[in-house]
Amino acid sequence: MTMPLYRTAVPIALLAALAVWAWFLQGQSGGRDLAFSLLTGAAFGIVLQRGRFCFLCNFRDFIERREPRGLIAIVVALAVGLLLYQAVIMAWVPVPQPGRLPPNAHIGPVGPVLAIAAFAFGLGMAVSGSCLSAHFYRLGEGSPTAPFALAGAAGGFFLGFLTWNPLFTLSIYASPAIWLPHRLGYAGTLLLSLALCAALAVLVLRFASPEAGKDDARFDLAGVSRRIFIERWPPVVTGLAVAAISAIAFLRVAPLGVTAELGSVVRTAGSSAGLLPDTLHGLDLLRGCATVVKETLLSRNGLFVAALVLASFASALAAGQFRPAAPTKAQIVKGLSGGVLMGWGAMTGLGCTVGVLLSGIHAGAVSGWVFLVFCTLGVWLGLVAMRRLA
Repeated sequence: MTMPLYRTAVPIALLAALAVWAWFLQGQSGGRDLAFSLLTGAAFGIVLQRGRFCFLCNFRDFIERREPRGLIAIVVALAVGLLLYQAVIMAWVPVPQPGRLPPNAHIGPVGPVLAIAAFAFGLGMAVSGSCLSAHFYRLGEGSPTAPFALAGAAGGFFLGFLTWNPLFTLSIYASPAIWLPHRLGYAGTLLLSLALCAALAVLVLRFASPEAGKDDARFDLAGVSRRIFIERWPPVVTGLAVAAISAIAFLRVAPLGVTAELGSVVRTAGSSAGLLPDTLHGLDLLRGCATVVKETLLSRNGLFVAALVLASFASALAAGQFRPAAPTKAQIVKGLSGGVLMGWGAMTGLGCTVGVLLSGIHAGAVSGWVFLVFCTLGVWLGLVAMRRLA
């Protein structure tokens, strides 16, 4: 069957427009980082959409159908990103010294508040049906739930700002930012982290369904085209692509993250309306997806997220996966309530599954592993509760 012309023409035109936009930005004062963020976001959006790289969906597929591909993609992304990140960090900080952290790396405070925030984020993922990064790329697929989940996340960020000062005074101020190379050196960090990744991979494959991943591979032109533009990308390819984008973004601009712009918009609006505290204690000094009061329209993270959505739309349209639908009441309620939990968790934990978990683990931060453990616990309990309620 011949593919409709619009499924080819519109994605090409959209991606070309993003390239022209990046070229225009590069010629502006300070525009090189903005242009790079735009192109990185486009690449990340395509990889997320083609690889179905969603932390919640991958975990749910494994729990319900013993389908291992998504979790293997995550493990590959963690392991390869670790190697690439450490190569960059070792050039910047040849000898790990006490009190000195690599520039910009997401190495957040480790304590009970981080555990609670990660658990709330995981629970919100289960309720809403996706993680925040997946909700962004599913906007490009026409998801009826994604807009409400993102709106709920904005509300969750607002609540997070309101509760920040008491939590900071109670616990966060005394929570250390633990960087593994300070304690284990670079070699020990890599050995321990890669061993944990290997253990996760073995665990996933041990309980995977024997029938999972079986398909008929065709390697003619039609078969290859179908595998690139329509079918889900293999887990190793997806994981390698995510790791490469993560490391390149860290080297060139900043660690990956998708919540900084959303949080900054909420913080700016709340501060302008006089609804937020005048001072958020210590927030701007901690590592993570930083939220700031916006003074300019364009920001690196804002362009990254905008390009992610537009590129995922182009990818979904080419694959025939752009299927907009009117939201049901249940989708609205789940999106809003799950979004609030994710927004509060992301603000309080200083990021999400991309900014804290992925970028944090890549950098050798204990906060990334803590987020992984408690977010997974929240997802699992959330899925169990949702199944019983259904």
